[in-house]
Amino acid sequence: MPEPEPEPEQEIATDGERRRRRAQFLRELNEAKALRDRVQPRRARAARMRRQMRMRTFRW
Repeated sequence: MPEPEPEPEQEIATDGERRRRRAQFLRELNEAKALRDRVQPRRARAARMRRQMRMRTFRW
């Protein structure tokens, strides 16, 4: 017999909480990317060059 589903009120986060969590996540993600770029400068430079080439060849 399936278990009853949890009350929906418990799982719904307010819009403000969701935005705050998302902002925190994006801050941490950018921080991690910056750290990776400092630790692996050659790889970061190559990735930057690939991004630039992708943007140059992108057709609008």
